[in-house]
Amino acid sequence: MKRYIIERDIPGIGGMTSQQLEQAATKSNAALAKLQGRAQWVHSYVAGNKTFCVYMAEDEVAVREHAQVSGFPANKITEIRTIIDPVTAG
Repeated sequence: MKRYIIERDIPGIGGMTSQQLEQAATKSNAALAKLQGRAQWVHSYVAGNKTFCVYMAEDEVAVREHAQVSGFPANKITEIRTIIDPVTAG
């Protein structure tokens, strides 16, 4: 599976309560279940009116299908080629 960053424009997401975020996560998980393992949600960052979601997926088509089924937009999808961190420096 490939790793992706999905940028989603969701007005008001940064001001949602924990209960509203829980409902959004439940909705996303239900959409993922319909994809039968073709995509997996790793985690998301909420910033202002956007989320930046990290997903593992077979391909970009699976990411777009999740967006369609869940109702959450996938405004920009970028495949992650590699990961670097402080350990990369040696």
